[in-house]
Amino acid sequence: MTRIDDTFARLKAEGKKAFVTYTMAGDPSYEKSFEVLKGLPAAGVDIIELGLPFTDPMADGPTIQLAGQRALDAGQTLEKTLQMVREFRALDDTTPIVMMGYYNPIYSRGVDRFLEDAKEVGIDGLIIVDLPPEEDAELCIPAQAAGLNFIRLATPTTDAKRLPTVLQNTSGFLYYVSITGITGAAEASAADVAPEVARIKADTDLPIIVGFGVKTPEAAQDIAGVADGTVVGSAIVNKIAEGHSTEDVLSFVQSLAEGAHRA
Repeated sequence: MTRIDDTFARLKAEGKKAFVTYTMAGDPSYEKSFEVLKGLPAAGVDIIELGLPFTDPMADGPTIQLAGQRALDAGQTLEKTLQMVREFRALDDTTPIVMMGYYNPIYSRGVDRFLEDAKEVGIDGLIIVDLPPEEDAELCIPAQAAGLNFIRLATPTTDAKRLPTVLQNTSGFLYYVSITGITGAAEASAADVAPEVARIKADTDLPIIVGFGVKTPEAAQDIAGVADGTVVGSAIVNKIAEGHSTEDVLSFVQSLAEGAHRA
């Protein structure tokens, strides 16, 4: 059992849906991003996705791309991202952290070394968007053997033939991408998402968390209402990009969490 498994078990017992956030490590600076990170649990966040900045973020829209570039310009690295999680764990040993990003920085570090470091600092799961199931031997299977969840994405184009392959070796939860396209590009619709979640639930007992295009407390409530929870990323990253104070960012996060938890 990972912290992710424990969190979903607790939420289920409480009759609550999960609220998940995404922020980019090091955006706009190590200090500011850590201030936001450590404030997320008190703002109502159940699971934290922490972005690992990368130079070629192919799945991300302009908001996340620019966040990654700001982080890289400020000197953020994989090493510093691991250190950020280590510092967070000194304050919070219960909130799950999922590292989300691309395979290149992990490959460059070396898979065995990365997994040992990730486990040591307190990372609970990975979302690596450019490693398809056909490459599970690269990272997915070693990660699970090391005790980390490997979380996969499904999309509106993941048909019945492809879905079993996507679900194979996935653990922790399944991240359902509510729209076709890049992050931050459109608004999610609960009416569109509900039948897709039901279709996937027929094939798995994993919790299904819906992200992409959730920007308001009302949308968080609507989307969480048809799934096991929701993710908000770009809307929070936008607040950071606009230069809002940590307090204002966390206040916005709290409003989103309250929406998701009303579902």
